[in-house]
Amino acid sequence: MTARILVVDDIPANVKLLEARLLAEYFDVLTAENGFRALEIVDSTHVDIILLDVMMPGIDGFEVCERLKSNPRTAHIPVVMVTALDQPADRVRGLKAGADDFLTKPVNDLQLVSRVKSLVRLKALSDELRIRAETARTIGVDDMLKLDGLEGPGQVLLVDGRASSQERIIKALKPIADVIAMSDPQAALFEAAETPVDLVIVNGSGDDYDPLRLCAQLRLLERTRLLPLLVVAETGDEDFVIRALDLGVNDYILRPIDPNELVARTLTQIKRKRYNDRLRLSVRQTIELAVTDGLTGLHNRRYLDNHLKTLFNRAAARGRSLSVCITDIDRFKHVNDTYGHDAGDEVLKEFARRIRTTVRGADLACRYGGEEFVVVMPDTDPGQAAAIAERLRSIIEGSPFELAHARLSLNITASMGIASNVEGVETPEQLLKQADRALYEAKSSGRNRVVAAAA
Repeated sequence: MTARILVVDDIPANVKLLEARLLAEYFDVLTAENGFRALEIVDSTHVDIILLDVMMPGIDGFEVCERLKSNPRTAHIPVVMVTALDQPADRVRGLKAGADDFLTKPVNDLQLVSRVKSLVRLKALSDELRIRAETARTIGVDDMLKLDGLEGPGQVLLVDGRASSQERIIKALKPIADVIAMSDPQAALFEAAETPVDLVIVNGSGDDYDPLRLCAQLRLLERTRLLPLLVVAETGDEDFVIRALDLGVNDYILRPIDPNELVARTLTQIKRKRYNDRLRLSVRQTIELAVTDGLTGLHNRRYLDNHLKTLFNRAAARGRSLSVCITDIDRFKHVNDTYGHDAGDEVLKEFARRIRTTVRGADLACRYGGEEFVVVMPDTDPGQAAAIAERLRSIIEGSPFELAHARLSLNITASMGIASNVEGVETPEQLLKQADRALYEAKSSGRNRVVAAAA
């Protein structure tokens, strides 16, 4: 997986060194000699990862990172600070500024490449969600794409077989998260799958279990594969860290654990999870809006066109019956012309409500357009379809439509045409066309009746 990496450093030799290492891994590399230039590049060019020096003239790396993370357009770009600063306080300051990780100069080649590849994979997921969400402007996705409002206590699952270690981590995270501590990895795996958690922290020094196997299992299960994972590693155990990142672990912290750094890394992961959860929610809402009629709440024609093909092909493959009913509100234009479109909308909503009370759980009810509705009935032969349509016609006619907005009580009727996948009907389009012809016959022969298409 390739990506575009921006290297920011005021020392040309450092830039050339990082550039050479990344180019050898087939990454596309951009360079900037200071923070201002870096911000200009990010503002005008697509960038996947930023490797950012801390000590630079003009504005330092901390401020550059803060500016990037405060801008909704760039807040999602992972930032790795590459610096000679190696004190816990410096790491905490960078993490609070929004950095995703620190690499200490001189940079270890394997660690650099593993970290960059890990962040590229994680960003690819987030980018896919953002691309889908950005198509949903109509549901306020601008707010979805911001990192605001993601704070609040998190739920953390800690997998650690050492009681003393559990106690220290729980104490450190107490101000920001509720921690569930477990020693048994299999019980923890079940807990992660069944309980909503924001982050799983795994002690990399498991005496009775393989921590990387647990991480792999968490990445394998459908319910936990997107959960952020943070491992606690021993200082100097670079092989463990690299393997963990290759498995999809999001972050790591080295022993001895600095409580402030642990809090900062935990907050970063919780915030990113909530951001991605928000994006997924926006995508689901977008899909729902795309296939739902906004007035009646029924599925719309777009959904019908796609889903009817599936139901038709399934019925053909299984040798089962499939019937369709197209219903049209009689003299609906008269309602709109006489009482106004608001009254017409109330009639449509009440009509849809009565359809929902009539159709069975397996049936598909859609607003076809205007005052026309379609009910698709799987496993339903022509006789059964006629009975269901007649029941719906009777329910429509049986009681007046009470329109609260216009303070009216209207008697409404409907005409219905039904068709089934009998011999000679080879496509869903033909099925709908036959039902439409039957509807036309019902309208032309007096309305308020059910007509079945000729076999």
